[in-house]
Amino acid sequence: MSTVVITGANRGIGLELARQFHQRGDGVIAVVREASLPLQDLGVRVEAGIDVTDGASIDKLVGRLDDVTIDVLINNAGILSAEALPNIDFDAVRRQLEVNAMGPLRVTQALVPKLAADAKVAIITSRMGSIEDNTSGGMYGYRMSKAAVNAAGRSLAHDLRAKGIAVQLLHPGFVKTDMTGGNGNVTADVSAADLIRRIDELDLDASGTFRHANGEMLSW
Repeated sequence: MSTVVITGANRGIGLELARQFHQRGDGVIAVVREASLPLQDLGVRVEAGIDVTDGASIDKLVGRLDDVTIDVLINNAGILSAEALPNIDFDAVRRQLEVNAMGPLRVTQALVPKLAADAKVAIITSRMGSIEDNTSGGMYGYRMSKAAVNAAGRSLAHDLRAKGIAVQLLHPGFVKTDMTGGNGNVTADVSAADLIRRIDELDLDASGTFRHANGEMLSW
């Protein structure tokens, strides 16, 4: 049995990841700002009141996990808004950078001392963070934040290799969730199952790669 820590597990992909890891017998710790009823009903350990953008909040989480050794850390918490020319909301861009890019880096740095020697770190990013794959423009904050977290994840893979810790950037697909307004071509349960398969097979040879949940290697 592995101990799996998942941020942003109150809904959508994060909730499904928590559900499926729990159902197969892993110990799940769901880290959220506020626990949803579906999350509470899962019967997993919930650490609520945690904001991934706030250092003091993350320090609180570290204290709560004092007795825990983490086998899998999944940085899933994220937000999305749609900025476009000529009226870009720069506050919204900044907020996405704080949550989507700095949040995973802040959480991972804080929890490194609690990671097992052969632990895995997954960052749920997006294909929209690919510069090469950008064929439509717009979505400035989301694209920028996901490109930034991809860069952070690649650096984490280098920096944590000596500890035996593998890191991967994972695109979940275009998933039907509240974040996407119910639009998408895959459901959260299917995406979560694919993500778990990618995490299970992650090793140091694949550390630092950017992959689709279906296994496809993605361009930066």
